[in-house]
Amino acid sequence: MSVVTEDVRFGVLGPLRAEVGGRPAGLGGPRQRAVLALLLIARGRSVSAERILSEVWEGSRPPSLTTLHGYVADLRRTLEPERAPGAPARLLVREGPGYALRAGPAAVDAERFTDLAARGRRALDGGEPRVAADLLGQALALWRGPAYADFGGAAFAVPDATRLEDLRATIREDWLAAVIASGEHAAAIGELEAVIAEQPLRERGWELLVLALYRSGRQADALATLRAVRRRLADELGIDPGRGLRDLEAAVLAQDPRLAPVPAEPTRMSYPPAAAPAQPSGNLPFALSSFVGRGGDLTAVASLLDGHRLVTLTGPGGVGKTRLALEVARARTDADGPWLVELAGLHTPELLTGTMAAALGLPTAASPDQLAGMIADRDMLIVLDNCEHLLVPAAMLVHTLLTRCGTVRILCTSREPLGISGETVYEVPPLDAATEAADLFLRRAAAVSPGWAAEPGDRERIAALCVRLDGIPLAIELAAAQSRALSVAQIADAVADRFTLLVDGSAGRPDRHRALLDTVAWSDQLLQPAERRLFHRLGVFEAGFDLEAATAVGGVDPVLAPLLALVRKSLVTAEPGTAPRRYRMLETLRQYALASLSTGELARAQERHRAWALARAENAERHLRGPQGAALLNGLSRDQAEFRAAFASSLAAGDGEYALRLGGALFWFWFRMGHVAEGLAWLSEAFAAAPQAGADVRARARFAVVGLHYLAGQPQQAYQAARSAMEEARQAGDPVTEAVATAYAAYVGLLTGAALDAEALAREAVEVARHSALDWLEAETLMIQGMVLRVLGDLPGADSVFQEAIGAARASGHDWAADGAAWCEMKTASDRGDGARALAIAADILATMDRYGDISFWLVTVHSAARALALTGQAEHAAVLMGAVEAIGKRAGVSPELMDPLDGPREAAAVRGALPPEEYERHAARGRAMSRRDASALLTSLIAGR
Repeated sequence: MSVVTEDVRFGVLGPLRAEVGGRPAGLGGPRQRAVLALLLIARGRSVSAERILSEVWEGSRPPSLTTLHGYVADLRRTLEPERAPGAPARLLVREGPGYALRAGPAAVDAERFTDLAARGRRALDGGEPRVAADLLGQALALWRGPAYADFGGAAFAVPDATRLEDLRATIREDWLAAVIASGEHAAAIGELEAVIAEQPLRERGWELLVLALYRSGRQADALATLRAVRRRLADELGIDPGRGLRDLEAAVLAQDPRLAPVPAEPTRMSYPPAAAPAQPSGNLPFALSSFVGRGGDLTAVASLLDGHRLVTLTGPGGVGKTRLALEVARARTDADGPWLVELAGLHTPELLTGTMAAALGLPTAASPDQLAGMIADRDMLIVLDNCEHLLVPAAMLVHTLLTRCGTVRILCTSREPLGISGETVYEVPPLDAATEAADLFLRRAAAVSPGWAAEPGDRERIAALCVRLDGIPLAIELAAAQSRALSVAQIADAVADRFTLLVDGSAGRPDRHRALLDTVAWSDQLLQPAERRLFHRLGVFEAGFDLEAATAVGGVDPVLAPLLALVRKSLVTAEPGTAPRRYRMLETLRQYALASLSTGELARAQERHRAWALARAENAERHLRGPQGAALLNGLSRDQAEFRAAFASSLAAGDGEYALRLGGALFWFWFRMGHVAEGLAWLSEAFAAAPQAGADVRARARFAVVGLHYLAGQPQQAYQAARSAMEEARQAGDPVTEAVATAYAAYVGLLTGAALDAEALAREAVEVARHSALDWLEAETLMIQGMVLRVLGDLPGADSVFQEAIGAARASGHDWAADGAAWCEMKTASDRGDGARALAIAADILATMDRYGDISFWLVTVHSAARALALTGQAEHAAVLMGAVEAIGKRAGVSPELMDPLDGPREAAAVRGALPPEEYERHAARGRAMSRRDASALLTSLIAGR
């Protein structure tokens, strides 16, 4: 429950403001206002005085603590004018070595905006566009200007301001989609034209404008708009439109009836592709450009894959191994996949198996054997890209998979073979200079400079140029990118001069890798100083990055113009269909950029990268248990390679305390996404490297250890860590960590049989949570308190607490806690023999579950529902679902009986005991052949049919 929400309101969606009793409050000067903004960003968590001083006075000499105390005292007098002298503060409170602002979500406009946005999006997805338009319009009306407008580029405000601005752009698009879906397409056109003028590289705004024009009877204008966005993306980013725009273009050209104007009270409409698969398989990215030549290579590699289960494409960097592998994979018709596993950004061999599991859409696997067990019956192709720096562990993993999985094929790319039995190696040749290489140059030159055409005699010059470039595709593309500013003759002369200089005359022809590096170096020399600095510094990114990341790490201000210049010059690639737009560098270019940094420059770039990674993780963590949780988890998954790089560089630099902070911030991401082994490994190294870390940092990282050990089925280790986290949190004055650590200590202590008063400990955790004014924390501790009461046999008490937990969780948008409490309530109903009640609860859980794609939670829910079906006399159907859970869980590496050791075995025994053994096996066998979708549909139909 919030401590103070009725009289005080805060606004950050524009210049910072506060209202007390409905009247504007004076917040003092810039530094004092910044202190308040920093506490608002922390969302009720304590911020140490040391951190306040360092972040608010960043770049300046911080004042004494007395100055900070004076600012806090002034803010308290302003925000709590009725507080008696000497009375304890209720809103801006002292916690340990810092301060916390106990303002509930309703008191802050950004929190109300996020809640309205989530509700509006649910209404839009649920086929209620008019309701959605109203809710989303209310959300947008809360904005008075840029978020945290009076703090400019202050580092402490940038991550949250960026999150809010990105959400604002998305919600504005959602609102316009709702307006169009309500039948008011003509009214949306003007606003959409303003949207694309402000943010011309966000593709969804263009999609909505085309749809609005088409439905307004302006089909010619719709097609003209599609041509305009295609030109814009090609000119500025060198890419084709993403999937949404391409599907819409096809629908407009075909005059698809699904694009017709909707009636006044419509159901939700969209512009689906001509044929949408029921369940997408594989994860290959869309091609960013046309594939030129290599018809013989495609045929040869495809033939090798037909006859061999391991094919490795070898060759120097830039020769086109990855592109050839992807084109071969796209032409396959395997039942499952193809699946791309990218290794360029992975430098820790221990994470290889987990990385492959994640790429295949599976929970993390602890060993190659476990992963092999998950995919043993899958008929698929895996493309394992860039193996050369992990050659030995990659070879071991591939060997295990191929020996245990008879229908799995693997296509590797590497600068050298894996060297294991059964491997067939195909050396990717360069392109023929006179034909394919010259065609590639012509196509790429035309792509980067629309309207460009070769002049008389250029074909011969291009062929000669491609000979000098040894037919290496990446080198040719880099050279072609210069056609914006140079003629073919100038490019050819410059390359000739460059190579003559670098190889001491023409006495020896450079090898193919040398030719590529020389071409990159030449492209580098043609950059403007700001572009060159940015190019080199962006090399510290292991994978993709967005504009905010490039700004934080690049150290170039402004960053957009040089970044777009790097895109136009083919040194950075824009990813189509992404919003906010994401960028990446080919691995060869990234390695060149890194090598161009001096030791000192590299250290400074890595330091900026670490600061950005920590800020992104901590800012996301503050909102993961709210309405934005699913989107933020997806964003953290995209940046996982960067977090790994930040861990590695911090530990290499001896900064274990940083690694502990990052681990504490990433805990919920690891927990929800199943990265248990990885999280425990990083945290173990971090604790070893930071024996003197502060209690506040240790407490949060220690609680991460608690949760991960619990998820790993290691309650004894979890209990010991929970006791330590409780003490460290109390020492640090961190009530948030104290509350969750105390709750987990009560529950896992019960599981281990420890001598403790679990009921009292759980009750204490809830009280601490309530005192913190964080609704999500109250919900989570209530859920665990209910679990404790249930284990102790107090079913009525557990029921009551679960209802409280669900209410608090729904109020805060903490869907995981709401669904978790509902699942426990479902099991309690089965404990009482009320299978019908348990199934009704299961229906509600299943309706919300797909937002997160959490396979583990789906499995335990269906497992528990099977027991409820048996209780209601549907033992045959229960056995079918048990078979489905068994098979799907085996493929995913998740066992409900191990995850839920108290109830899982009892549930399995209840279903088995309801049928003769041969009958159970017959029905379970049917279930083992079902997909998750089939099993969900069966359970939903059984519940609905009651």
